[in-house]
Amino acid sequence: MITLTPDDVKQRFGPLFSKKFLVMVDEKAGFAEILEQCRARGTIEWDAMNRSRAGGAVASCAVEGSTMTIRAHLGQHKVNFGAAGDTIGGQALEGVEVNGDEVITTWAGIAGAGVGIAACLPQAPGVTRTEYPSEDDLNVGGARTNHVRIISPRYEKICFGIDDTDTKQEGATWVMALKCAEACKIEGVEFLNMRLVQLNPAVPNKTTNCVGSALNFAARPESIEALRKFVCTFVEEHTFSKDTGIAFIQGIGSLKDSPAAKAIKMEIVILDDAEREARRLGIEYLDHTGRKGRIGALGAVLWANRGIEAAGLYGEHL
Repeated sequence: MITLTPDDVKQRFGPLFSKKFLVMVDEKAGFAEILEQCRARGTIEWDAMNRSRAGGAVASCAVEGSTMTIRAHLGQHKVNFGAAGDTIGGQALEGVEVNGDEVITTWAGIAGAGVGIAACLPQAPGVTRTEYPSEDDLNVGGARTNHVRIISPRYEKICFGIDDTDTKQEGATWVMALKCAEACKIEGVEFLNMRLVQLNPAVPNKTTNCVGSALNFAARPESIEALRKFVCTFVEEHTFSKDTGIAFIQGIGSLKDSPAAKAIKMEIVILDDAEREARRLGIEYLDHTGRKGRIGALGAVLWANRGIEAAGLYGEHL
């Protein structure tokens, strides 16, 4: 076994193109979420198609710009390069393992795809070190097959839903939410993205647009409590409303089966029903003011990881 740091890899192969590598895990749900960012969109799209085709640990793949998010099963899994064989290359995620406060992802690549997993990805910010089973795995390109084990810190996925921080006279929830994310400088916390979630514009008790905001973070386990306190304090100190809702959930479990996801965009949801559904899903409310904003905060969490459709009316697609 040969172990190299990202600097070692860069020295051996020269600087390449991976800009970020981060793995969040949810052992209870049996899933991991792997986030990769590259300098160019084309390589991310090619990798996503090849990894999806190969199967292995990959449950699903999504691409936004030059960033890919893989939802993966924990454990080791058999891969199948399928249509991508020795003559045209292929790439696969074989497994994801949790080892204390680290995560080990196991990869295989053929030809040019082998360069990606053996020379490019191990340089990414976020990688701790990479293990190569043999010297042959350090010979990249051509028709060779490469195997690596990439070790990185363990993160968990955190989502906050925020609503009702404005009034008809002042404020905008999305502005305050994004300022909150940018102000967060907690060690061991990475801001992932922010999403505006269109709620039912026909509800009678609203400001104007009826939009909630969701903030997604990756956090080291020891930093989660500090993140919870920071977001709650920031929002409640900067809100213009006395009915602000702040919802919180930790993990990668799916929320897509909740009937409230559709209802929040199409119906008049009452507060008691929203709170009951939140309890069922393991969503916690952190707010200390009025409760009205909890309905929109629930909706923001339910749509926080469902793509661009979150921003539209129910059923709208680009």
